[in-house]
Amino acid sequence: MAGSGCFLLLLAFSVALLLDEATAQVPGFQSWNCGGKENFIDEAGIEWTPDNLFIYGHIAQTNRRSRAKLQYATLRYFPTDNRKYCYSLSVMPGMRYLLRPTFLYGNFDGKNVYPKFQISLGVTYWSTIIISNVNTVEAREMIFLATEPAIHMCLFNATRGRPFISTLELRPFNGSMYSNDLEEQFYVSVSARINFGAVSDAAIRYPDDPFDRIWYSDHSGKPNEVLPMADGIKNLSTDRPIDVGFGENPPQKVMQTAVLGTSGLLSYKLKLHGFAGNGWVISYFAEIEDFGPQRSRKFRVAIPFASIPHTDRPAVNIQENSGGKFRLCEHYSVNVTLNSLLSFEFIELPNSSEGPLLNAMEISKYIEIKRGSPDADVAAKIFSSLRNDDWAQEGGDPCLPVNWSWLLCSSESAPRITSILLSGKNLTGNIPSEFTKLTQLKVLRLDGNSFIGSIPDFTNCQDLKIIHLENNQLTGSIPPSLANLQKLRELYLQNNMLSGKVPIGLFRKNLVLNISGNVELEEGGKNPIALMIVVPFIIVAVLAFYTYIMNKNNRESQNAPSHQSEGQAEPPQREAIAEPSSPVLCAAHRFRFSEMKDATNKFQRKIGSGGFGVVYYGMLKNGREIAVKVLSSNSKHGEEEFLNEVTILSRAHHTNLVELLGYCQEDGKSMLVYEYAPNGNLEEHLARKVPFARTQTWMQRLSIAEGAARGKF
Repeated sequence: MAGSGCFLLLLAFSVALLLDEATAQVPGFQSWNCGGKENFIDEAGIEWTPDNLFIYGHIAQTNRRSRAKLQYATLRYFPTDNRKYCYSLSVMPGMRYLLRPTFLYGNFDGKNVYPKFQISLGVTYWSTIIISNVNTVEAREMIFLATEPAIHMCLFNATRGRPFISTLELRPFNGSMYSNDLEEQFYVSVSARINFGAVSDAAIRYPDDPFDRIWYSDHSGKPNEVLPMADGIKNLSTDRPIDVGFGENPPQKVMQTAVLGTSGLLSYKLKLHGFAGNGWVISYFAEIEDFGPQRSRKFRVAIPFASIPHTDRPAVNIQENSGGKFRLCEHYSVNVTLNSLLSFEFIELPNSSEGPLLNAMEISKYIEIKRGSPDADVAAKIFSSLRNDDWAQEGGDPCLPVNWSWLLCSSESAPRITSILLSGKNLTGNIPSEFTKLTQLKVLRLDGNSFIGSIPDFTNCQDLKIIHLENNQLTGSIPPSLANLQKLRELYLQNNMLSGKVPIGLFRKNLVLNISGNVELEEGGKNPIALMIVVPFIIVAVLAFYTYIMNKNNRESQNAPSHQSEGQAEPPQREAIAEPSSPVLCAAHRFRFSEMKDATNKFQRKIGSGGFGVVYYGMLKNGREIAVKVLSSNSKHGEEEFLNEVTILSRAHHTNLVELLGYCQEDGKSMLVYEYAPNGNLEEHLARKVPFARTQTWMQRLSIAEGAARGKF
């Protein structure tokens, strides 16, 4: 959509902002010299402040050629990793701002590897920074309406070299020059700001522009590579003052120069970074030729010219629309679709005596504002309660554009926090209650810290599957509400100072529960020391009983009368592995090989081995975890062990013995299926080879052995 004619805007200028306690030379300006060590005032009168409150990254110096300006003598760079690194800037809600980060590589790492990385404003992707020259400054500008007290500018996703930043500048606006009906839905990314007819290659900025916008010369070559496409274009300039009004209009120095199409045509091509997309174009005009009243300058505007029919192109009469000569007026084209290469033209009207004229132009792209995670406020409160370590100071949204390093998020457009990963972070105090407000949390790992106080009520977190709170200093009882978390599969509470009775609802087959190391904790009649684990020396007692039974059976067999006649050949030996119909095996459940293959994910995870074969981890369709012992095909002794274990352990039942759930014998393959013991075996606990092992007294050890020996056969 294109505006018709020109309009004179009179805007008030008012600025107010302080990020820190430093007083800027220019009211409202904030300018950070990244990697700098001290404040300084540059040749334009702008005060620069070191970004030393920013704790991330490393400081480096650029090469000598890049140090012509002090603010580019240093920079701050960051690791090439999965994290985002965010500057948090204080702003005043309701005000508009211009934010400008700049990047001068200067071969700071001595590698001559030109970095490539991305930046965002809050959760909204802004631009990809591609360095193509050692000593060229890459700059980006965003105009935004502040809706919160802080805004975050983040660097992330480096695909080449290391992400870095040289300067960061924040400039407040107050008038309506850059207001639009969509500013609560879109940011405005400035792609070009061009001073046409410039008298030199130098850009114009503060103090000529009171808002410190950068107006690049049309013949400097960078950053837009402006190229004239018509003959007869010449430069105009004047020393006479231009009435530019007040506020955020272009400065006089910009409006005192122009280009003129003497052949009746003014046509250009220029590059636009960040496009294709929708945006707006503002063209600035001022009649700076002092011709008589009988002469006029009228022309049609086509931006971009290929998309607008000739008769639909709006007409401009500079003197008529601005109210006279040497006065500013503007023509705007809003919500136009542009590509990365823009072509535009101004064509003289038949009733005009003068060719088209252009003083300046601004081109910006609409960038849709993304909304962050609904859990952002909760995460911010958790963030504020944690230690002031660098891992807790990532800033920005917890999930977008990339998640914080200590949590995971869902992949939906409004992502939710699903995992908290804070093991071993030396955290102290009570567990923040805000964790219980993360309603889609699935994994909570707070183990290995120094948390005190009670365990919070996680009733609102019904998706929780894994909770690790072990190795802290938690006190009080275990909340009964934990038993109501039906999706919970792991609950590790060992080595705290918990007391009272364990909720009976936590003793279920599909939940791995570890509560060892809590001296005052009662299991309601259960012995917390008697872990459901494989107990090697207990098996000795079991095998002794088995030997007694087998010897008794052998004696009975020897005393039985023989029906074999003399000279008759002995019948062939029965195979060591019983058929499924064998009475020995009928007491145990028989699994099919296909079930074992699915349960172990094609025997992927090996958890043990021995002379008999290999043990694999698995999970049945009902969610029960299992350990599958696969008999070695070339071990005769292994086959005998298979028969013995099925015979004995299908009859043995005790809380201190691992339970045999069944067997599989199919296609020459023999397997034993046990319940999975996630806490390790007794040998590992006695030798303290597991992190949550607790020292057992000899009486406790004897009690476990005696209890297992009393197993029912």
